[in-house]
Amino acid sequence: MTDVRPAVSGDSTPEAEVLDTLFHSDQGGHEQVVLCQDRPTGLRAVIAVHSTALGPALGGTRFHAYPEAAHPESAALADALRLARGMTYKNALAGLDHGGGKAVIIGDPEKIKSEELLLAYGRCVAALGGRYVTACDVGTYVADMDVVARTCRWTTGRSPENGGAGDSSVLTAYGVFEAMLASAEHRWGSPELTGRTVGVAGVGKVGHLLVDQLIEAGARVLVHDVNPDAVRRVLTAHPSVVALNSEDELISDPSLDIYAPCALGGVLNDHTVPLLRAGIVCGAANNQLDHPGVEKDLAERGILYAPDYVVNSGGVIQVADELHGFDFARAKTKAADIRLTTREIFQRAESDGVPPAVAADRIAEHRIAQARSLDRPFA
Repeated sequence: MTDVRPAVSGDSTPEAEVLDTLFHSDQGGHEQVVLCQDRPTGLRAVIAVHSTALGPALGGTRFHAYPEAAHPESAALADALRLARGMTYKNALAGLDHGGGKAVIIGDPEKIKSEELLLAYGRCVAALGGRYVTACDVGTYVADMDVVARTCRWTTGRSPENGGAGDSSVLTAYGVFEAMLASAEHRWGSPELTGRTVGVAGVGKVGHLLVDQLIEAGARVLVHDVNPDAVRRVLTAHPSVVALNSEDELISDPSLDIYAPCALGGVLNDHTVPLLRAGIVCGAANNQLDHPGVEKDLAERGILYAPDYVVNSGGVIQVADELHGFDFARAKTKAADIRLTTREIFQRAESDGVPPAVAADRIAEHRIAQARSLDRPFA
């Protein structure tokens, strides 16, 4: 386990670019980055702690195979840095007493994931002494957190049988729906979704639960997913749902009122924004804005963007609650505040004359700055 060191001046390798981000970019400012390795199990991991100003850093563990041609270690490091910073802002706006962190295990989970590797990873997290609390993310599941917890007590997202809250998709979808109601109210003067057309891109763990709520609310729902089984499950449950053949077809549908990206990040980009016909973007996917400036492009087109890290914070609210002995009703009550927070962001955006994404950052940064001024220990 090794702390990352700065690159040699003039080094132009991918690793040097990431380290430049860590130490010099506005996207950096991380308190600590740790590289973890356990050769007997094949573990290679990055743990990034962005901030502990509000409390122990909380964020999931991503298990992902990065293309060898793209320098997998460098790509994983860049991913961890970006995701950890995002968790700082997400936790701050969720009103949690947690800073932001993220971990990435490098490799194909279908090929290298094992009990021994997860136990070794747990020991790496435990060595941080509580500065970082881990949970599930892409490629890791409740059963994996049960294993990690055997060597690390700073683990959440466990199964109910092991004292945890189980799958956090339920509260994630609930929070997205609450944010969508706030968005509709701000845009159209009413949270009523009856007769509105909502396009859900990605109907996996969160997306299909969101569809359930939208149908119950009287919305007309369009969906797209690269997984035909996921689409089939939705159509079986809700025959009125319309499945489209591509993402472009979904976002450019002339009847679309709300676009809900619930799959991959980077979906709001120079290609998709000009095609988008919706008046609102509100979905569960992380890191929806492909690059800085997209939030301005959306605003210039009159599209109301609900910042993703606010919209999808129901999941982190659930896993944070687990650390205090999980109570679903208590966690759901806190997740309901996502509607109020979304409303506050839109009001701040209007008063400051900035896009909602900028307003959300400002609100989060204010809370973090207040915590730093108190200079309170996280433990």
